[in-house]
Amino acid sequence: MKNYIKLFLATGILGLTTGCTDLDVDTVANYDYNPNPDLSGVYTHLRGTMGRRYMEAQALSSDEWVGISFEGGYYDSGTYAHASLHNYSPDDASIGWYDDITAGITKANNKIIEFGDDKANSGAARAMRAYFHWILIDSYGDAPILDQIFDDSVKIQRHPRAEVAQFIADELEEVIPYLSEEVTEETYGTATKWMAEALLIKLYINWPVYTASDVTAYDAANYKNEKLNRVVELCDDIIKSGKFDLTDSYRSKFYPNNGYHIKDFIYAIPYDTYTATGMQYGRPRSWRQANTGTSYYGMTLSKSCGGNFSMTPEMSDLFSLDGDDRNGVIIGGQVYMHDPLTYEKTSTPFTYNGEPVVLTKDITLKDENEELNTGADVNGWSQGYKSIKWYITDDDYKNNRNQSNDLPIFRYADVILTKCEAILRGANATNGDTPQSLFNQIRKYVNAPEITANPTLEELLDERGREFFDENWRRNDMIRFGTFESEYGFHKKGFPTARFDKTCRVFPIPTTTLNNNPGFKQNEGY
Repeated sequence: MKNYIKLFLATGILGLTTGCTDLDVDTVANYDYNPNPDLSGVYTHLRGTMGRRYMEAQALSSDEWVGISFEGGYYDSGTYAHASLHNYSPDDASIGWYDDITAGITKANNKIIEFGDDKANSGAARAMRAYFHWILIDSYGDAPILDQIFDDSVKIQRHPRAEVAQFIADELEEVIPYLSEEVTEETYGTATKWMAEALLIKLYINWPVYTASDVTAYDAANYKNEKLNRVVELCDDIIKSGKFDLTDSYRSKFYPNNGYHIKDFIYAIPYDTYTATGMQYGRPRSWRQANTGTSYYGMTLSKSCGGNFSMTPEMSDLFSLDGDDRNGVIIGGQVYMHDPLTYEKTSTPFTYNGEPVVLTKDITLKDENEELNTGADVNGWSQGYKSIKWYITDDDYKNNRNQSNDLPIFRYADVILTKCEAILRGANATNGDTPQSLFNQIRKYVNAPEITANPTLEELLDERGREFFDENWRRNDMIRFGTFESEYGFHKKGFPTARFDKTCRVFPIPTTTLNNNPGFKQNEGY
């Protein structure tokens, strides 16, 4: 059990409407910052959503994963297949977390009222509120601006995505000067200056996406972004702070014992198997019968694995650079046992019923239909590569498969590659950095071959695919780079029910959310 966890998940979910209070706050400098105010319910609010369903929506709709089934097993009303084919339904569980985000905003709003003139801590609550709003516009497009607690009589309306993006930007730009610059065990998992700047970087690098007249109007081939120099400025502020670096080995950043000591983490959500539950990334990524005998994780698992996520061949192909430490998060071909203490691969093959388990890169379906059925046998379970990035332990499986791996949201490596991207797209270079030198900082720390010229945008997208694989950024990146409507996995032209409409760049509003908010209209295309 991690002994640094100090934030506990608050019970009870708050709705959108509980009174009427204006939350406009004047800013005044030089307020003391309390790194551990009563904001725990805000900081930990999304543990459940981020620990499973949000991940499913982001990962399966990108070129990272395919949601397969086994003769109907794990079809689950199509929620995984729908995401893989961009054929989402407003009733899919994997996109049904809209109301959880708005409940988090309500919690933040209540704290803003409570803190009053405490500018530092109300600023931290406002930064979290901005983060929750960002999740809404990134995933669902137009969104309400919930900058106050509304009376039940108020009919909540969604605002154009561009207006909400500007609201988020204004909020973050205003509160950043009042947020803590400390990076300690006490500030881990809280809204610091660096967390807010990293969020603003994400907002601004995607500015043309979020401010397009509608989700279909963004054209990656004509990317024009007036925020690029501000992106570089924000990246430089984080870089020059000296608070973060790339000294931790790649795989160690995602182990069950990761945490505040990881120097690459700017903002992360802490999890613990027993005291901070909700992280469940390992189950769908582990081979279906990995719990039979001693698992390839090096221990016997107390409960079954799902195995219903398989990597697309396109994503598997990225993990092929000579010497690249990131290759170690992928399991493909012959599967080998791993040491349960070091998490490293051994030379001992993993077997099932006395036979070595071999995973194929390509995925073969029994029938070409929406079930994405590979069959309920060894052959079916072995279609597609798997991942051990989010390494699991049997303690997790003794406690309903809840893992202790903290989930990074913003990483220093992302700041480096985003500065690379901004300069490559036309921002002014600073501090002697070039796209090549920034790119090679990443290649060097993972022991991958360095490049000899500035990367192309395609090479940069590939590198982001390797570096941030399975961290919920791939869909966001693909939309910005213009590859979201490409063919990958079973998202192929001519495949039954696969959709290529640009409206699929955002998810449908869940049916329950529409029913609870009569002022909302369903997104176009659904």
